[in-house]
Amino acid sequence: MLAPQAVKKPPVFQTAQMAGVTGLDSKQVDYRAKRGDLPAGQMTTPGHRRVFSLKDMRAWSSELRKAKLRPDGAEALTIVAANFKGGVTKTTTAVTIAQGLSMRGHKVLFIDADPQGSATTLFGILPDVEIDEDNTILPLCRGDQESIEYAIRSTYWDGIDLVPAVSGLFSAEFDLPARQMSTRNFEFWNVLHNGIDNARLNYDVIIIDTPPALSYITINALMAADGIVMPLPPNALDFLSSSQFWGLVSVLTQGLQKHGATKQYDFIDVVLSKVDPDDAATPVVREWITAAYGEKVVSAEIPWTGTAGSASAEFGTVYDQPRKRATQAYDRLVDLVEEQIGAAWMRQLAAQTREQA
Repeated sequence: MLAPQAVKKPPVFQTAQMAGVTGLDSKQVDYRAKRGDLPAGQMTTPGHRRVFSLKDMRAWSSELRKAKLRPDGAEALTIVAANFKGGVTKTTTAVTIAQGLSMRGHKVLFIDADPQGSATTLFGILPDVEIDEDNTILPLCRGDQESIEYAIRSTYWDGIDLVPAVSGLFSAEFDLPARQMSTRNFEFWNVLHNGIDNARLNYDVIIIDTPPALSYITINALMAADGIVMPLPPNALDFLSSSQFWGLVSVLTQGLQKHGATKQYDFIDVVLSKVDPDDAATPVVREWITAAYGEKVVSAEIPWTGTAGSASAEFGTVYDQPRKRATQAYDRLVDLVEEQIGAAWMRQLAAQTREQA
């Protein structure tokens, strides 16, 4: 599926793309590259253009974007991509946000909690072929492991580590309630939250991709999250499905409150995805979504493009084959998410200061 090579390779980036991420202009990038204090990239022929590896870009970002990286004393922010319906670009959005944040200098742990393993495939790993159940969150759900480190592996994309998924992960839907029945004071909803506790000290951002259902796994992801990103196409059926999802979440949280569980989020983002400007229904459904979700609807919209479609067909995202125009919408979304992460870190540190006082 990844012909002609069996292993995915990260893309290279041109000067303009480096400039867009680091906040410099193209002339400043060339100047700093020639000065030698940052990776100089490579000159290509023909054209004599400078290109940078992903590792180069992360080195530049770590140096030039220090103010936006995780401050000392703060823990990783956990973001969950969730939607009740499949086909809304949930997985693609989650992976692309992870890639965008890593390009900006953040260290990301991506947890594929969807038994379909689509995110695992996007990272170039074939579920049920190259990995088995012991490499997923399933041992955590079964109580065989207490911390997620056993399942973490590196990926082709520098700055992103992965906990993969396989189809057998679906058995967690039986294992978790069985433990709830057999184990006194067992909190099935906090298994993932507790399992990533150590990882919060070793990463800047943890992103969890969930199944397209309000399952036991999804409940665990929502309880572990600091923020939620919901991709939502401006389509009538998708909008109806999203309202049903939040209705079920409301019922669930009210039930968990009876057991002493509480939850607050730093942010909830509803992201219009697969936006087709030529569809006459788009502006109408956009108004419905805005009326329903208000300020939770972010300004960055993800259009449906041929580039996104071809990237998906090649088991990748727009960042895997970067073209400046194709990535612009996701760049805006990643910048917005990064701002929210930074604000959440500041609240963490402020809360620590109050506790110490």
